[in-house]
Amino acid sequence: MKNAEDHPIIQGFKKERLDNAAKYKNNALMKDAAQEWLIQCFRNEYMHNFSWAGRPIIQLPADVIAFQEIVWSVKPDLIIEMGIAHGGSLTLSASLLALLDYCDAIENKKMLDPAKPARRVLAVDIDIRAHNREAIEQHPLANRIDMIEGSSISEEVADQVAKIAANYSNVLLCLDSNHTHDHVIKELEFYAPLVSKGSYCLAFDTVIEDLPDDMFPNRPWKVGDNSKTAVLAYLEKLKTQDVKGSDGQKLNFEIDYSVQNKLMVSAIPDGILKRV
Repeated sequence: MKNAEDHPIIQGFKKERLDNAAKYKNNALMKDAAQEWLIQCFRNEYMHNFSWAGRPIIQLPADVIAFQEIVWSVKPDLIIEMGIAHGGSLTLSASLLALLDYCDAIENKKMLDPAKPARRVLAVDIDIRAHNREAIEQHPLANRIDMIEGSSISEEVADQVAKIAANYSNVLLCLDSNHTHDHVIKELEFYAPLVSKGSYCLAFDTVIEDLPDDMFPNRPWKVGDNSKTAVLAYLEKLKTQDVKGSDGQKLNFEIDYSVQNKLMVSAIPDGILKRV
């Protein structure tokens, strides 16, 4: 059966969107307005206002939409998340994976067993607060979510994650815990090799590098020491060293500007990495 997405009108609309988004980076008015809005968002904790499936998500709405688009495109069977907080990102990932399983069942005309989900979320946090753990474990999507309490940059936790990921064929990674350079680059070294070819690693809060240096006075990260500096350093390392993925193939990532260009107000500039 012919794929409706291949219709010339649909393809034309997709191209129009890409062309429009590509122009935004040269639109000074849009860029200045987006930057000022980002500053105000962080100063006023704007991203704390939103939830996903009942759990606080602490993300900018545009990034949530972009993440949904990426998950639908990649169709991962495992999403690995560093950082749990209130669990909103976990319920977001779990709900998107549930939707993928539901659509698979319809397309393949098979019964869906919600008690045995095929796709799962694996999350790591150094401190899973008791009230958050309880709320996540009582959530209707909890049977899709596995949590590990421990440091994401400990070899013990990294080994646990790698062993679990080995059972899946299409892995997507989100890094959203400690945002210092040293921490994020260690996470990239441990977990980026687990990302499947064609899938993504998303390093959150790379926007720290683009915000005023006094924005995070009570945090260990700052301009010059954050997830963006780690991402850029890791990408340079991949250019000069022969790093292998867990599949044994050479590890290469590119910043996906097709996603970044259209967001404008985003916490993950230069942090949307596609394995190519």
